[in-house]
Amino acid sequence: MTTAFYRRDRSQQPLPLSPGYKSTVLRAPVRPLHALEQTSLEQSGPALGHTPLGALDHDLIRNAATTGDALGERIYVFGRVLDENARPVPNALIEIWQANAAGRYAHVRDGYLAPLDPNFSGCGRCVSDADGRYLFRTIKPGPYPWPNNGSDWRPAHIHLSVFGEAFSQRLITQLYFEGDPLIPLCPIVNTIPDKDAIDRLVARLDLRNQEPFDCLAYRFDIVLRGRRQTHFENRTEGL
Repeated sequence: MTTAFYRRDRSQQPLPLSPGYKSTVLRAPVRPLHALEQTSLEQSGPALGHTPLGALDHDLIRNAATTGDALGERIYVFGRVLDENARPVPNALIEIWQANAAGRYAHVRDGYLAPLDPNFSGCGRCVSDADGRYLFRTIKPGPYPWPNNGSDWRPAHIHLSVFGEAFSQRLITQLYFEGDPLIPLCPIVNTIPDKDAIDRLVARLDLRNQEPFDCLAYRFDIVLRGRRQTHFENRTEGL
């Protein structure tokens, strides 16, 4: 059974033209946005299959290791996937990708002079459980420079992808870390006019769930729709 979605709140969407983020000057639309209704394709279709994930898919410290653990500050990133009414969303496929501790991606087009870590691919995935819970063990990524206004710096962040009931239902966002002074200085972050929406992209330090003498823990709940939804880059209205 399908039901109507809550309508999007456009006040949370990034400004199409934000001169501080230079590339928006070239790609901002010149005509008003037009919202399309959901189609049957977006509410059905292929979903995550029955092939189990690998035992280390969620553990970025070890899932690409060849000569030892990945280097850097060891952390857990965990939380729950929730719908607009704070109900858990089970069986959601969550993927993450990120830079290493030095701020460099394991990608051929990343030319940052920081070193690569041969034991860190920067990619992982997991599936939410019956209570909507998910967990990754990883390395806290470093900030990195990018050629915007000369040399701006991106705050430490992790990209997240969440699949719904079909692969056409995919949400993409990124989380930041509590206390990072680069967050309010980032031109990409500042394309979001709603400060509360920015705050919902910040993972909170949670010492209650740390692993003593091993990993700090950061909590980041993913809310798919509604007034408290997480801000998503590709579908700001949520699933």
